[in-house]
Formats: sequence, structure tokens, C-alpha cells
Amino acid sequence: MARVVRFHQHGGPEVLRIEDVAIAPPARGEIRIRIKALGLNRAEALMRRGTYIETPTLPSGLGLEAAGLVEAIGEGVGGFALGDAVSIVPPISMARWPAYGELATFPAVLVVKHPPALGFQEAAAVWMQYLTAYGALIDIAKLVRAEFVVITAASSSVGLAAIQIANRIGAIPIAVTRTSAKAQALRDAGAAHVIASAEEDLQSRLEQIAGPNGVRVVLDPVGGPVFMPLTSAMAHGGILIEYGGLSEAPTPFPLFTVLSKSLILRGYRVHEIVQDPARLEAAKAFILDGLADGALKPIIARTFPFEEIVEAHRYLESNVQFGKIVVTV
Repeated sequence: MARVVRFHQHGGPEVLRIEDVAIAPPARGEIRIRIKALGLNRAEALMRRGTYIETPTLPSGLGLEAAGLVEAIGEGVGGFALGDAVSIVPPISMARWPAYGELATFPAVLVVKHPPALGFQEAAAVWMQYLTAYGALIDIAKLVRAEFVVITAASSSVGLAAIQIANRIGAIPIAVTRTSAKAQALRDAGAAHVIASAEEDLQSRLEQIAGPNGVRVVLDPVGGPVFMPLTSAMAHGGILIEYGGLSEAPTPFPLFTVLSKSLILRGYRVHEIVQDPARLEAAKAFILDGLADGALKPIIARTFPFEEIVEAHRYLESNVQFGKIVVTV
């Protein structure tokens, strides 16, 4: 038996329960991990509320990221030994492979031996944010040195990862945040420019920063009315990659701007990378190299003990954090 987090009905953080559950041994191709830390993501709050792209059978587990020690190895798995320190690439289904628990089982292809210098808390804050940002900026947009990139919701874990990745390749990150409260923290985190969208005219500031040619690459998890100023400030042939939908307002389609500039508006989920072995291996190599050389360093907003998972989810939904929320187990 092991303690795991489950929910028996959809709702707010209060529906989460810590329960004792029997954990099956790993099947062929799987690894069971003694969890030391969990990384929290907005997708988990959405699934808990019943508004995620995955609708689980209840009661359901939860969680996309974890780090810990290899405890058991299924048949057909090589390259791992008992006691190895590992972290988890987000699975396609967190209902099938939930991370929130003292023990969790994952496909071996999603288990990564992380650099020895990386502690469990940092290791639990790696793969969702860096894979998401890498897939969008490097794999899809082909961002290059000395090129501007607009990053909205920049104080989120993915936003901060995108800033670090842009700096690692010599691109110029423009961080967009709602107010100026986090502006200095974003500059300290590597943003070359910061725009407070509720206090400044977003289009005018982008045009001022990027010049008449505009910005080719935009990374956005918000949607809603921000599409209009973002696309208006984009370069001809630019690409806006949408990986979320945080805005509760309708998202307008900027038809004439898209037509006149031949823009690409592209939806994106990290599972694109996870489900493609070649792309995933390239992403792992880039991220592990960046972690090793210090260019990529997870920023942890706050840590909670496992027993305070409800409070951790309340904090997750508060939108006040700067970086990743981690739960220690």
C-alpha cells in the first residue's frame, strides 16, 4: 500500500483526498518509482475541475511530473538500476499514469536519469516546462540567434523556461506580463524586455522594441483579446504558437492581419514531442545539456509537503506564483 492523491468528483482543490491504495508491480516496459517530489501544472487543476482535454473515470489519480528513485523494474527494461535518481517526462494520460503519490509507475521511455547535481525538487520541475518551451520555440518555430520572441504569461514555469531557452541560443526574449509587479523579477530571470499588458499599449511597445519588421515568433497560452495586438505587431510570415487558453474571453480571429501578413496561428501541445521518439530524444539532449551547463535552471516558486496537496492546488490557482510549485513527498 502507498499513499496517493485521488479525487472522486470534479471540483475545487478541496475534492483532493490522500488515500491508501495498493500499487501493482511494474508491467513489461515499465518502471516503479519511489517519489520524492512532484511538480504541479495547470493541466492538473483543469482535470480536477473536469475541464481538461482528458476526462478520467472517477475516482482518478492526478499528476504529470515527478522525481524520485527507481524502486522496481519491469521486464524488458534496460539501462536502469534500482536506486537510480530519475525524473518523469509527462505521460500522455495522467489518469493512466498518475504521479501524485508515494509510489508511481511509468513507461520506461518516459523515465530520465537526471544530472547528479540536480536535486529532487528541481528535477520534478523540469520536463513539462522545458519540453513545452523547447517544442514550440526550437522544434516548431525554429527560433534563431538575434531573433525576437514574444513570451506571454512570462512568469509561469513555461514562460520562464522559454526565456532561458531563448537566451541559451542567443535569441531576444520579450516577456509579457499583466502588471509591472513582476517586471524586475522577469528581467532578473533573463528577459531582455518586459511589457505590462494592463498598463501599456502592447502593440505599440512591441513595435517600438522590434522595429518595423515586427516579431516573427510569439508563444502564448492566454488567447482572448490579446490575439489582436500580438498579431498586429508580428512580422510577415510570422508564427503564433498557442499552447493554452487561460483567457475566459472569446478569442477573435484576426482575419485581415493573418491574410495580409501570411501569418501562421498554430495550436500546440507538448504531447506532440512526447509521442515522437526522434523529436523527444532531440529535446531531451537539448534540455539535459542546458541543465548541465547551467543555462537552464528551474525556478521554484514555493514548496509544499505532500500532506498539504489541497493548499498547494489553491496556490496553483491563485496565479500569484513566479515559477514552479513543487510538492515534497
